[in-house]
Amino acid sequence: MYLQYKSSFFFLLVLAIAISFGATAQTETFIARNAVYLEVGGSSGRYAANYSKIFHQKGKLKLNASAGFSMWRNEKLDSRTSWLPAIPLEVTAFYGKSNHHLEMGFGFTSFLGTSLAIDSETYETIDKVVFSAAIPLRIGYRYQKPEGGFFFRVGYTPIIDFPPRTGGNWSFNPYWAGVSFGKSF
Repeated sequence: MYLQYKSSFFFLLVLAIAISFGATAQTETFIARNAVYLEVGGSSGRYAANYSKIFHQKGKLKLNASAGFSMWRNEKLDSRTSWLPAIPLEVTAFYGKSNHHLEMGFGFTSFLGTSLAIDSETYETIDKVVFSAAIPLRIGYRYQKPEGGFFFRVGYTPIIDFPPRTGGNWSFNPYWAGVSFGKSF
């Protein structure tokens, strides 16, 4: 399974490089390089408020980095509710002219979650806060005007979930998508 992930990543990297060499300088330059938006699903996992910036553009190819913040609700065993933070980070390449683009990329979403633990002195079950992370992949459609304004994107975002330092198993969730609305400026 590791070889499959490695070959998929290699394919996306080669595709992005090939697109960048084939891009022509005949298209318009994006003046609006920043965007703020709300994403539901997608790389955030549930929802997130995000900021993104186009950090490179050459012809029809634009490279974008984004960071977000979210609070996830967590029901505990003793019926209390806690809110735990999640931080989605993403790098995408979008290709197209004018307002319509094909978008591809990947990210890293870190979040706090809970797991059950047993107190060694009292032998009671307790909720333990643990660090978790996921790697979302993205392929989708992006609507963004070069001069700014309304911003929209929708994408297929399968997620690779891995539990760092907890000894759990990696998992792959192929059934995930996301939609984003916001403003570019």
